[in-house]
Amino acid sequence: MIPEAQLETWSHQGAGIGSRDTYNQLRGVLLSPDSPYAARTFDVFLQGSYGNDTNIYSESDVDVVIQLTSAFNYGLDDLPVEQKTAFQTAYSGGVAYSLTQFKQEVQAHLTARYRADVIPGKRAINIQANGNRRSADVIVCQDYRRYRSFYSVSSQDYYEGICFKDSGGTLIKNYPRYHSDNCTSKHQATNGYYKPTVRIFKNMRGRLIANGALQEGDAPSYFIEGMLWNVPDHCFTGSYQQTILNCLVWLNDSDHARLVCANDQYMLVHPTSDVTWRIEKLQKFLAAATSLCMNW
Repeated sequence: MIPEAQLETWSHQGAGIGSRDTYNQLRGVLLSPDSPYAARTFDVFLQGSYGNDTNIYSESDVDVVIQLTSAFNYGLDDLPVEQKTAFQTAYSGGVAYSLTQFKQEVQAHLTARYRADVIPGKRAINIQANGNRRSADVIVCQDYRRYRSFYSVSSQDYYEGICFKDSGGTLIKNYPRYHSDNCTSKHQATNGYYKPTVRIFKNMRGRLIANGALQEGDAPSYFIEGMLWNVPDHCFTGSYQQTILNCLVWLNDSDHARLVCANDQYMLVHPTSDVTWRIEKLQKFLAAATSLCMNW
């Protein structure tokens, strides 16, 4: 078994000063009154490992979201026909300012500030590290509502998330605030064990990549957080050795197809979804992590 002292070291949060400074600088740029979108209604917030306090020492990227809130995209699949009709009647006017225009203006503004350090990616705009500034990914998105009911503008209920288009035009829908809130609740319910346990598993991943048991991208941090969010609270107890063993035993014995993401909106694994893990990657990670623990 991995020694308790090693697990204790791996449980520690990575230094946050450089990342915090990078986020604060980038947030200031995105909120600039000189930006071409300054008159729009939007929000800027931190997500990912630094936003969820699960960052480890080897991580350096900062994930920032800029979310247009004056317009929204939506899903009506869960509504009966009469409620779909009520929604379409209430919102028949359309919008004059699109997510596409918002992203173009955000990218232009970032390029004016950071010039050649701005590199558009498949899902996010990357700001390369330079000097004391760390690398950052900026996701440009807008409100997304998956409706549970709609009777009128004053009587409606929906799951609130974000959506954005990747470089191929596919609309990606996710729920980062639910993810963050649920991870925080899990941390509190486990007496402060959940987030250190996530960091231990992420450091285990790094060791497994280094020894060739895993490849980069097999086990993204987001899915490790989701995987452990499924583990019952009572498994997070005692020493870190006991907690890691409890988690691995429970996860190896669980029905992997029934695990859910930490946002509680998607299954954790799915063969085609853009926002879920592939079951073979989950099982590969669990097998490698179990072997690492048992054969240390």
